[in-house]
Amino acid sequence: MRTASGIVDEHGHFIAGVVLITAGYSADGKYSHYLTVQAPLRIGDTVLKRPSMFLVGRGLKGRQLEVALQCCSYGCLVGTTVAHRITDSSRLESLHIWPPEEKSLIQIGRFGVPYRLGTE
Repeated sequence: MRTASGIVDEHGHFIAGVVLITAGYSADGKYSHYLTVQAPLRIGDTVLKRPSMFLVGRGLKGRQLEVALQCCSYGCLVGTTVAHRITDSSRLESLHIWPPEEKSLIQIGRFGVPYRLGTE
């Protein structure tokens, strides 16, 4: 299961994601992952207030990875944030949602974006 990851909070709500299989140059960076959220969540600077499903797009911007979240239900861009290169690990993962007790990080490849359960 290297292409899927998720966590469950203390209330039984889950946050889970999976890598989308895309082909062709036109799909490059447009959507790379699918994320489903059952609890309020802050990913970087973006707040996801209600349970929903999101398409995740990404693209390199210099030495950082720009991550865009688009709501599947409404088709609108919810927000963008920046993922930074993870320097304390050489482990490459297509997607890993680390438990908040360990890292509180969503890892995409060699990059990670912090997250926090709840919206405060």
